[in-house]
Order: sequence, then structure tokens, then C-alpha cells
Amino acid sequence: MQQPVTHVNLVITTGEPAGIGPEISIAGAQAFLAEQPDARITLLGDDNLLPLSSQEKLTFADRLQVQNISLSSLSSPGILHSQNANYVLKTLDLAVDGCLQGQFDAMVTAPIQKSVINEAGIPFTGHTEYLAARCHAKREVMMLCATLPSGFLGLKSAKDLRVALATTHLPLQQVSAALSYEVVLETIRVVDHDLRTKFGISKPLIRVAGLNPHAGESGYLGREEIDFIAPAIDACRNLGIDVHGPFPGDTMFDPKSLPNVDAYIAMYHDQGLAPFKFVTFGSGINVTLGLPIIRTSVDHGTALDIAGKGLADSGSMLEALRLAYQLALNQRKKL
Repeated sequence: MQQPVTHVNLVITTGEPAGIGPEISIAGAQAFLAEQPDARITLLGDDNLLPLSSQEKLTFADRLQVQNISLSSLSSPGILHSQNANYVLKTLDLAVDGCLQGQFDAMVTAPIQKSVINEAGIPFTGHTEYLAARCHAKREVMMLCATLPSGFLGLKSAKDLRVALATTHLPLQQVSAALSYEVVLETIRVVDHDLRTKFGISKPLIRVAGLNPHAGESGYLGREEIDFIAPAIDACRNLGIDVHGPFPGDTMFDPKSLPNVDAYIAMYHDQGLAPFKFVTFGSGINVTLGLPIIRTSVDHGTALDIAGKGLADSGSMLEALRLAYQLALNQRKKL
């Protein structure tokens, strides 16, 4: 007797209403559902921003639905309104609650405009930090992922590049004070744990960067490596984690290391994301580790200048959906 199909239920928060989020959410969802007949997607957002044609409704039936959340203020492409800050946050809250309650297997987020939320008087540093607070996570980690094709930088076969961050959205002058033995240790542990449990990698190999030029040059260019980065790495190795470093930031991403490394950990935002985005050409995906739920996202912004013009590329959204789907399947295998 044939077993009934158990759908993987994904939810998309469609992001800043004045940006490209709504259009890439619809396009990415449709492309993904055409690939995966056992997936179902719910779009969270205002009906007027997410129109589905009669043909689209017929093609996907109940596998593509819009859960209407009304805008606080009328929205036009490219024109920001701080009155819609609570609308954006409501989409995130509903997605998180749905994942925690088992309604959704994973959430995928379209880009938001941080300035709009802050202008509304709501302190907000980014998706990663907000979702961690909503999930009461002890330690969240931002990680970017992309697949490098065979032949690129001498790769003999396609390879997943993953770059995680010990600190996220901070002014550079605050990074050193935000780092500590505990931060580095917990970042390594979260990355190792989620690579095992969510990505299905049985023995991850991790590389960790130092903070200072030349990884501190034995203390002559800074002591963070000596005082807590190297000791945290050693402690994690004693826990059985295959982690190495600290490497100078300018040599950590050695192309020769790519075939063997499962994740790189940078100490601050641009140390990790500048090289990542240089080689991934906008095809990356953002994953939040350390949460009790699965969350992936596009790795680009709201692109206000092209919103509503039919120019937005939904490729990153499609990749984010593909990864969310795969992580959800991996999670099911663990249950």
C-alpha cells in the first residue's frame, strides 16, 4: 500500500514591503514548488503585495498559500514607511511561533530594512539577533553558505563553502570588547553541533580566524589570540571537535583548504563576509545556527532601487528554500 505524502511545510516572511522581498518570495516559491512536489509553502504578508493569479492557484492548489497580514501604511516600491515596522516584525513573530509549534518545518526570510524598524523606535540590529531573542537561544551564530562549482579555484568537484561569524552586526571598534573565551568557545560548539545535527556532517572540520593582522604576530599586534582565541580552540579540541587555528584572516581562506574544510569561523562581519561574497557572486544563503528552529535567508538586501520593476533575481531565495527543505528532511531523520 502506497504511503501518503507527508509535506515539508515551509514559511516565507516576505520582508520589507517597499523592497524586492514580496516579488522574489513569490517567484522563488513557485520555482521551488515546481521542483519539489512534497513541499508546501505559506507566504506571510499583505495580500495586495502577494497577488496569485488564477492559473497559479490552480497549478499549486493548497501547496502555495498566502496568510494575509495587513500593512499598517500603504506601500509603494522603493518608498520606505516606518509605520510598517510592526508589520515586518509580525511576519517574523508568526513564522517563529509556527515553527516552534510544529506548524512549519522551517522558515525562510526575505530581506528587511533595519533602518525602518529603528526609526519606528524599536531597537533592532538584525534578523539573527531578533530571532535568537524570540527563541530564547543561548548562543546564536550567523553562517553564510554557498556551493562553489567544480573547477572554481582549482576544485576537483563542487564544494559547499560555509562561513560563520563569532560577532555579527557591530561597529568595528566594538568587536574586540565583544569577544571572549566563552564567545569563541560557544561559537565553535554551536557550529560543530549544527553541522552534525542539521547538516548531517558526522565529523566536521572547522577553521577559526584570529582577530588581528598575522593572528597577532605572537602578541606584537594584539593579544586576543593568545589570551582567549587559541585557548578556546584548544578547549574545543579537547571536547573532540576537529577545529584548527587561529589563522591570520588574510590566509585562512586558502583555496587549498577548501576541499577539506566544512566551515570557517571569522571573528567579525567583514572578515568573513567580504571573501565569501567575493567568490559567491550573490548566490549565498544565510543560516542562523543555535536556534531550536530552522531558519535560512537570502544574503542580499532590499534593493529599493529596482523594487517593483521586474528586475529582481529570485535565485538566492530559491537556494534558501532548497537548503531549508534539505535541513528539514535531515531533522526528520533525527526524530
